Amino acid sequence: DKLKTEFFSNISHELRTPLNVILGSVQLMEMYMNNNQYYESKEKVARNIGTMKQNCFRLLRLVNNLIDLSKIDAKAFEVHLRNCNIINVIREITLSVSDYIENKGIKLSFSSDVEELVMACDDEKIERILLNLLSNAIKFTPTGGEISVHICSEKHGLCMLVEDNGIGIPLDKQGQIFQRFCQIDKMFTRVHEGSGIGLSLVKSLVEMHGGTISFESKENEGTSFAIYIPYNKVEEKCLTYHAGM
Repeated sequence: DKLKTEFFSNISHELRTPLNVILGSVQLMEMYMNNNQYYESKEKVARNIGTMKQNCFRLLRLVNNLIDLSKIDAKAFEVHLRNCNIINVIREITLSVSDYIENKGIKLSFSSDVEELVMACDDEKIERILLNLLSNAIKFTPTGGEISVHICSEKHGLCMLVEDNGIGIPLDKQGQIFQRFCQIDKMFTRVHEGSGIGLSLVKSLVEMHGGTISFESKENEGTSFAIYIPYNKVEEKCLTYHAGM
């Protein structure tokens, strides 16, 4: 009951903050229009639109996470596997958020030991996995820090590393981070946003690919998440994996 209370308090905060930002941007744009300054303030309007878009994506990610967790609990979640170049999938996802991360004063790098690797995966779920890990890294990496995504090919599978040199995870929290609703910071005093469901969802999505996730972290030195997905291929027709099977 205590975890649920904290969870709903965190979710309320997570929903309210981006909504307030979007509302503030809309009010500014209305002010420009009322004062006939709309066309004279194109840069400000473009900046406000960018802010609104960013926070809409933030809300969408949160809602999608909540829906997916509910589906997993109801054993109704599906992973659609198809053969694709997973290196290209991960590269494109990383590049899609590079501007956003670098605008926060954080350096982002991508590297891979292999140029192409066709294997069975659900590219939409791989995107959810990587975006949740990158979002987590951004929260705990200060301005001037670095985040890297590295892919290496192993004997029986693919390994993806997402590393940062941020504040790290306290030792007393490291055994809980994949638990649903877990927060690194105490409720009401935490300085980082987060609903406490992202890493729990990531773990479930990785396991549905037959993979594993692990991490290493030291306070004030950074955190490294390692995802291992075994090599596999499917017939050309789309196969579906049902959670709970």
